Order: sequence, then structure tokens, then C-alpha cells
Amino acid sequence: MKKFLLTFISALILSTTAALAETVVFNPNSKIYHNTSCHSAQICKVCIKIDKQEAIKRGGRPCKKCGG
Repeated sequence: MKKFLLTFISALILSTTAALAETVVFNPNSKIYHNTSCHSAQICKVCIKIDKQEAIKRGGRPCKKCGG
């Protein structure tokens, strides 16, 4: 029973952590991040896909159109 409980808790923590990670499209020049479906992100030539938290760490701010 203990082993099952530990496995269940571990799986719960991992799935919660994965749900918190969100990929965005970040423009390192303008420091704006977009949702991956944003039109501005799709036409951006210098944008990179990174974790939203990483974009924020780099000084990123959300796109005014899509909200990042």
C-alpha cells in the first residue's frame, strides 16, 4: 500500500509540474512572448520557442493581441 501511495503521489506531482509548463514563442529583440497560435508569432523571423517562465525571466512581456 505504501509503495502504491508513493507512486501515485509521484505521478500526481509530475503531471502537475508538466501542466504548469507552457511553451510560448519569444522574440528576444522585443522581449514579447506569444501563444504558439498567435499570428505575430507565426510571422516572426527571430522568435524561439521556450517555456513561459523562461521568457518572463528574460524580461519578456505578453503580446497585447494574444496575451502570451
